[in-house]
Amino acid sequence: MITNDAVVLGLLCVILAMVFGTASSRRPVFRAFYKYVPSILLCYFIPALLSSAGIISDEHSNLYFIASRYLLPACLVLLTLSIDLKAVVRLGPKLMVLFLTGTIGVILGGPLAILIVSIFSPETVGGQGPDAVWRGLTTVAGSWIGGGANQAAMKEVFEVGDDIFGALIAVDVLVANLWMAVLLLMAGNAQSIDRWNKANTADIEILRRKMEEYKSRIDAIPSLSDTMMVLAAGFGVTAIAHGCADYLSETIDASYPALARFSLTSSFFWLVVIATSGGLLLSFTPARRLEGVGASRIGSVFLYLLVATIGMKMNVTSVVEYPGLYVVGLIWIAIHAALLLIVARLIRAPVFFLAVGSQANIGGAASAPIVASAFHPVLAPVGVLVAVLGYALGTYGAWICGQLMRLTAPM
Repeated sequence: MITNDAVVLGLLCVILAMVFGTASSRRPVFRAFYKYVPSILLCYFIPALLSSAGIISDEHSNLYFIASRYLLPACLVLLTLSIDLKAVVRLGPKLMVLFLTGTIGVILGGPLAILIVSIFSPETVGGQGPDAVWRGLTTVAGSWIGGGANQAAMKEVFEVGDDIFGALIAVDVLVANLWMAVLLLMAGNAQSIDRWNKANTADIEILRRKMEEYKSRIDAIPSLSDTMMVLAAGFGVTAIAHGCADYLSETIDASYPALARFSLTSSFFWLVVIATSGGLLLSFTPARRLEGVGASRIGSVFLYLLVATIGMKMNVTSVVEYPGLYVVGLIWIAIHAALLLIVARLIRAPVFFLAVGSQANIGGAASAPIVASAFHPVLAPVGVLVAVLGYALGTYGAWICGQLMRLTAPM
C-alpha cells in the first residue's frame, strides 16, 4: 500500500515514538503491559504486522539497505566508544566470567543445536545457498552475542536469504524474550536463590555505588557542538570503514579467492569489523567521554531504526511454517542457560551477575538494563555497560559461531 520510503520512514519513527513513549509512561495500564511485553518486541513486531498486512513492504523499500550500510556502522562505533575497560574490570571477575560464559554458550550452542536436531530431523537444519539454515542461524548468533546491529551484520556477511532471515527473526525474538521472562522471574526470587547458592552479594552493593559515581562524573547537558562531535565520531569512522572495506575485500578476492568461504572477501564483513575496532580504539582516547553527552543514546536511535527495518523482513507466519526452527532455538538457549547455571554454581555468583551476564548477550543493550533494574533501578547502567562489551564481541563471536555451524550443518 505504501511504497514511498519517506512515508515509511516517518511511519516507523512514529511507531518507535509510541512504543518508547508508552513504555516510559507512569500510567498503570502501560506499566502493567510492559511488565510482561518488552518494548524491543514491539519494535520488531509492529513493522512485521504492517508488512504482513501489505501496508508496507521490504521488497519495495531501500530503508534496510540505508540503515545497514550507514546507520549500522555508526551505531557500532557510538555503542563501543563508551566502553571503559578499566571500569569493566572493576565490576569484578564473577560478572565478567558469567558474561563470557554466556558468550561461549551461544558460540557452542548453535553448532550443538544443529548436531542434535540433525540426528532426528536433518531437513530442519539443512538447505543450500542463501536459504541454508546454518546461514540464517548466524543472524541469531549475532543478535544473541551483541544485538540488532550485529544481527544485521551477519545477514550481510553470510549472505543470508530474506526468507530464512524473516523466519529466524521471529525465532530470535520469541525465544530470547521467553528466556528474559525466566530471568525476571529469577530476579523476583533473587534472595532465596542466592541463599541456596551461598553467594556473596556484597559485591553488588559496591557495584551500585561505583555506578552512581561513574554516572554523576560523566553526565552533562549536550550542546550543539557536543552532538556534532558525536556524529563526527560515528560517521567519520564509518567513512574510513567503507573506504578500507572496499580496498581489503577487492584485494583479498583478487589474491586469495579461497578465503571467500570465511567471508573475508565480503566488503560488509570488513565494514563492521573496522567500525567495531574503530569504536574500541576511540574508547582509549578522550572521545570516550562523548558517552556523557549522548553517544550511546544517538547510537541507540540508529539501532532502533535498524530494528524497525529488520522487523519489516520478519515472517510472522513462521511459527506454522517453520516449527522445527523453534526447537533449534530452544535447544540453543537451553545450552546457554545450562552452562551459565553450572558456572554460577561453581563460583558461587549472585543471581544478579548470572542474569545480567546472560541478558547482556541475549538481549543486548536494549533489554539488559531491564533485567538489571529488576534487581535495583540504579543498577540499570550495569546492564548497558556489560551489553556494550557484547556489541564489541558480537561481530567476532558470531562469525566464529557461523563457521562452526557451517561445519556441523548437514550437506
